[in-house]
Amino acid sequence: MRLSIQARNMSVTPAITKRIEKKTETMGKYLYPETEMQVRLKKEKDDRRIVEITVPMGKNVILRSESSADDNLFLAIDKALAKMERQIRKHRTKLAKNLREEAFTEVPEYIEEEDLGQEEERKIVRRKTFPVRPMSVEDAIIEMELLGHNFFVFVNIDTERTNVLYLRKDGDLGLLEPEA
Repeated sequence: MRLSIQARNMSVTPAITKRIEKKTETMGKYLYPETEMQVRLKKEKDDRRIVEITVPMGKNVILRSESSADDNLFLAIDKALAKMERQIRKHRTKLAKNLREEAFTEVPEYIEEEDLGQEEERKIVRRKTFPVRPMSVEDAIIEMELLGHNFFVFVNIDTERTNVLYLRKDGDLGLLEPEA
């Protein structure tokens, strides 16, 4: 695996390079040696550090992860690399599963016109029920952070309606409130 590190509005120190190289060593076993991982580091005006990682995995597959942190580049690097490692593992598992499934199927001699342009429909693979209890928005934020999820469903104690609290890509929170 080849590593390319670029920075904007900041310099790449040997400590940053060493940290990225150390964290990406384990990903090398999932990637081909000629695969290039591009790491882009940015410093915004408000001291927010943004890390973007891109890995082309073949013809039509490009894996991308992004993370940001306030004034802590190493935290942003760790979060972005953890996301990328999950994506790489998921992609490799999917490829291996497809190879096993397709190993014993016959190749059709022709393709019917109806089959062209049809995409796979998404299906529900897991259903989960959970109790929804009334709480304030502040309590919902605390619950979501304790669970480590990027969204949380709750009944708003002020409006008595079901709300969804979610984590936005910019690090802030969003709240979905349905109207009658």
